[in-house]
Amino acid sequence: MTGEEHTFKYKLDFYYVSALIYLLTLIAYGGIRGNFVEAEFKYVLNDPLIYVIIFFVLMSITALVLNMARNRRLIITHDAIIFRHHWDERRIAIQDIEWMHIGRESGVQTGGRFQVIVIKLTDKRRAYRIRVGRYEREKELVHEMQAIAARVPRRKRRMWQRPRMTDR
Repeated sequence: MTGEEHTFKYKLDFYYVSALIYLLTLIAYGGIRGNFVEAEFKYVLNDPLIYVIIFFVLMSITALVLNMARNRRLIITHDAIIFRHHWDERRIAIQDIEWMHIGRESGVQTGGRFQVIVIKLTDKRRAYRIRVGRYEREKELVHEMQAIAARVPRRKRRMWQRPRMTDR
């Protein structure tokens, strides 16, 4: 057993981009509406569309701040997979894994061969899904998960069942 652990941080790119786009939309709409159409900036605040855009700006900034405060991470050690965030942590021991699958997610059309990692535990009814694209250093994450998958049994496919999208 090695004491080495690999930490993968949750990406916040989507939240940054959405907050920036909504903020730029607010500035552009306010600038065009206030300067070119009305010739005075005080009339912009009477426009109901500006309140809708402000609502979207506030919601996207709130989502960004909450996800930054949550500080989600995926930690892979020799004997466990740990889902950690600011307030809690969920630990999956390697010996508790019934099967593990690394592949595509059905219904998702994105680039890259590996999109999702499905982990089924022996004592849980539902499987855990790790979407690879949501974490930093995707290739390293897939490499670490493949090392764990080599030690864990694969999902058994029934003869009468057709192959799923994730089996390709």
